[in-house]
Amino acid sequence: MYMGESDRATVLVVEDEAPLVEIYARWLEGPYRVRTAQNGPEALDRFDGDVDVVLLDRLMPGMSGDEVLEAIEETGHNPRTAMVTAVEPDFDIVQMGFDDYLTKPIDREELISTVERLISRDSFAELELEYYSLVEKQAALQSTKSVEELERSEEYAGLKTRIETLKGELDAVMPEVDDGDLVAMVRDIEADAGSGVRDDGTRGEDGGADRP
Repeated sequence: MYMGESDRATVLVVEDEAPLVEIYARWLEGPYRVRTAQNGPEALDRFDGDVDVVLLDRLMPGMSGDEVLEAIEETGHNPRTAMVTAVEPDFDIVQMGFDDYLTKPIDREELISTVERLISRDSFAELELEYYSLVEKQAALQSTKSVEELERSEEYAGLKTRIETLKGELDAVMPEVDDGDLVAMVRDIEADAGSGVRDDGTRGEDGGADRP
């Protein structure tokens, strides 16, 4: 973990509810440098290339989290980004450039483990980053949509196809990665995504999503 001052990663918390800003900052301070913002313009003012992770509320007055995410992408910097929001994921997330999606309320363990997981991906190649981002989106959608809704969605069909394509490309360029290790990584992502759906369209009680 980031014990030395020079080694600590920087996390930008963007949240319009002041109590949540204080809570998230308190949970993260120590292991990480923490910057906070309570609206979109303030977030962009406090964002720079030193920010490693952005925790971004999606539903904010004035400038939405979606708009903040687009503005960050336009800077040319590429932090790992997690949406931390009360808005349940819909199929529009397929085209969005975030790495993880957390639905409020979240607890301290979930927030910290998400930041740790995102930081661990700094050394990943571009294919790996895209693959895990898409698997996170797949798990998020599986946690809120019925099987019927998923089957009707063209966006979800495209998402599944892209995941399968990336899996094949990763197998080709990273033969040293054992399939079992890759499956374990994906299952960790799914477990963090919350309750999944079963083949009959009901929520799974064990908290796991359907496997990709």
